[in-house]
Amino acid sequence: MVACSRLESVLRAARRALSSSAGRRQRPLAAENPDRHRTAKSSFSCVQRIRQEQAKHSVLVACIRNVNENRFLKYLSQFGEVANHFFFDSRGTHAVVEFVDLQSVESLLSATRIPRDTDVFVVPYKSRYIKVKTADVGNPPPKCCPQSSIPINSLLMKLCAAENTEEQMLLLLDELQLTEDSLRLRYLVSSLMGDIATAYFPEATVQLYGSSVNSFGKMGCDLDLFLNLDIKESKPGKTTSAYTAEFWMRRMSSGRLAQQKILSVIGECIESFGPGCNEVQKILNARCPLIRFTHQSSGLQCDLTADNKIALISSELLYLYGNLDPRVRALVFTLRCWARVHGVTSYISGHWITNFSITLMVLFFLQKREPPVIPTLDQLKSLAGKNEKFIIDGQDCTFVRDLNKIGRSANTESLDKLLIEFLEFYGKFDFKTSCIDIRKGVEKNKPEAAALYIQNPFEQTLNISKNVNQSQVQRFVTLAQESAFILQDQVEKSRKKGKPWGLASILIAASSAKGTNNRKVIAAQIGDLLDSLRDSENAGKKQVEH
Repeated sequence: MVACSRLESVLRAARRALSSSAGRRQRPLAAENPDRHRTAKSSFSCVQRIRQEQAKHSVLVACIRNVNENRFLKYLSQFGEVANHFFFDSRGTHAVVEFVDLQSVESLLSATRIPRDTDVFVVPYKSRYIKVKTADVGNPPPKCCPQSSIPINSLLMKLCAAENTEEQMLLLLDELQLTEDSLRLRYLVSSLMGDIATAYFPEATVQLYGSSVNSFGKMGCDLDLFLNLDIKESKPGKTTSAYTAEFWMRRMSSGRLAQQKILSVIGECIESFGPGCNEVQKILNARCPLIRFTHQSSGLQCDLTADNKIALISSELLYLYGNLDPRVRALVFTLRCWARVHGVTSYISGHWITNFSITLMVLFFLQKREPPVIPTLDQLKSLAGKNEKFIIDGQDCTFVRDLNKIGRSANTESLDKLLIEFLEFYGKFDFKTSCIDIRKGVEKNKPEAAALYIQNPFEQTLNISKNVNQSQVQRFVTLAQESAFILQDQVEKSRKKGKPWGLASILIAASSAKGTNNRKVIAAQIGDLLDSLRDSENAGKKQVEH
């Protein structure tokens, strides 16, 4: 348990350092304290309820770039107590403002006027996205929270200023993960889309799934939205009447056709009437029909689906794994960053390995350790209570939801060791005959020919990496072998002064695609940074001595 305790100490120290820097990142709600997973750890559904409630109490405000922050808040406070706020820049300055109660939101909207444009027709749709006009200028302007991840060159410099590889991995996690403010903005956008959907379907809700909620979301990642159209049927009381009543509803030949028509209508509404929504695409013939659009006001790329319950369950499963052990998320973020900078994964659709595949590969590896770092899905299923048993579309989606019911791993391996072991594990993995299955946690023969076979945890007949070709698998294997050699070589030798080391040494190699000169420039910049840090440290020591 020593290594795990040391890791959690490092996490707490890193968090204290971050909180002392004004405006720095905040950890997501469900991961504020790694010690909580031994006491009371929030469940996925509990976190969703809290976030959704925050979003309902919030408004999105467009304002002038150099608005006076204090007087801006004073103006809004006349409608009710402001619980939280932050500014961000997305084609202009915006603010997310959360009120303590819903009446304050209603009071603000009641006092908000209709635009006075005389040369155009204004669509009469009121939303919680408003504009505040004023000539009251602030000096300096309000600080805007970042909504995108740190550039790779800046990240490399920060990594080289760390003390060891484990600290580098935790620093990378802090720099890349979604901030508290980014999470609030994402739930608010989801809530605003829900307001549009309920105009047609009063009982509909729009929920987040994927990276935004599964604890593995990176700054700037897309926003995945699920239009939940489940209707709650009230239970009729006892009656002696011979009459019964039912709603008159349209019938359609299939659920897929209904989803396509519903999404088509919602897509038209978003495109025509949704404030801040642009570039709407209807991708209705995909395996899972969806509407893709840009929410320009937040800068988020959004995908809206109508029947994706298993994807929502998968998000909950990843959330659980991400919060079982503090090493899981740090390792996943490190390896996804490593894969992205080397072009193993890509934002563009094609034959590349996906982030989801990388994540499942990490989970499978952690299940294979001796002793395991995390349990298999079947083991989580065995811990499930009666109210945690779910069958969705004929698929068994049962697993324990209460994090506090899952025992702590006896594995005490450090992050840096796990990183090297992962690279060595997949550097010699038999991808030709074996498939990856986190439900059983064991290698087994592929059920069908595929360059990379990763079994879907719930829809077990599906291969989530079916798109990947042989050349991409070989590229991944070669990169894993090379990176393992670089890290192992550094363990045996002392790192050279002014040279990239540890995690930075296996990330900087990605710059080779842009030319040797660029790689030398980055290495020189990192060397300068290390020299300046060393000079500052020496100067501090001299002052103490005097």
